[in-house]
Amino acid sequence: MTARRDAPREPPDPEVEVGPILGIDLGGTKVVSGLVDERGRLLGHSGRHLHANDGPTGVLRTVVASARAALAASPVPPRAVGVAVAAQVDARTGTVVHAPNLRWRDVPLAARVREELGLPVAVVNDARAATLAEWRFGSGHRASDFFCLILGTGVGGSAVVGGRLLEGSTGAFGEVGHLTLVAGGRRCHCPNFGCFEAYVGGWAIAERAQESVRADPSAGAALVAAAGTASAITARTVFDLQRDGDPLSGRLVQETQRWLADGVVGIVNAFNPAVLAVGGGLATGLPDALPTIETAVRARCQPSAAAARIVPARFGEDAPLLGAAQYARERFGRDVG
Repeated sequence: MTARRDAPREPPDPEVEVGPILGIDLGGTKVVSGLVDERGRLLGHSGRHLHANDGPTGVLRTVVASARAALAASPVPPRAVGVAVAAQVDARTGTVVHAPNLRWRDVPLAARVREELGLPVAVVNDARAATLAEWRFGSGHRASDFFCLILGTGVGGSAVVGGRLLEGSTGAFGEVGHLTLVAGGRRCHCPNFGCFEAYVGGWAIAERAQESVRADPSAGAALVAAAGTASAITARTVFDLQRDGDPLSGRLVQETQRWLADGVVGIVNAFNPAVLAVGGGLATGLPDALPTIETAVRARCQPSAAAARIVPARFGEDAPLLGAAQYARERFGRDVG
């Protein structure tokens, strides 16, 4: 399925005041929702809702529960809904074309959320949403050339170039998690092998940890004890034990940070941002990620690109839902006022 490209339009006014917008962040394992005002401020928050990744119908139940929890936390009703999802999206229809970690294809997400909540719905890739939030209100504010890298269950990113948030010919711009990092390397959840995400994504860290434990049960004893079984080890298990000084977990985190730096060198060379922000829930578990990246960029990027500022994303795990709300605000503008 290929999204139709409409004629270019003038960029919408980011300050259009149409009342609060409900932002929803649908990730590979969780859903978070919040009401957001025109200045990017959260007015109500759902808390973290976990889903079982059991297909669109089951996940949608969690999305609706999260949305209603956010609505209950705020006395102000929303005027529209923006949904950020870890997927390639047809922005015109709100259809999820392909979500590798959710294992979805051609799911009419906007239509299904609209049926449940009775509001206009816009759907956007989660990394593009996070980039929009950071660019409008956060770490990339006023930067005309900005890249935002989001680390979570998967790896995503998006770029502002010359003051425009890029989308690509079919709305799939910024899939840097699926750039090849290792030729013929680890199998990814997409059709490729050796992807950046297959070494740095949350699911990949868990997979690598489980393989290490099976290869050396003695070294992995602490991880198994913490998780219960080898197959239950997650990236969070690794991060928690790394902080406690577990040698295997420490080695896995160090390897991940080196692969992360390798990928960012390519991104900085390719996109030449003035500012590169690193965010997402996974980033908090990599204690030396920013200095490791900065050292690599200064030493290994082309001289014209090596001066990029490397900064933490301002909004952390809330960036996708904030950006989803802003995306819906700019998409619908005064039509929902």
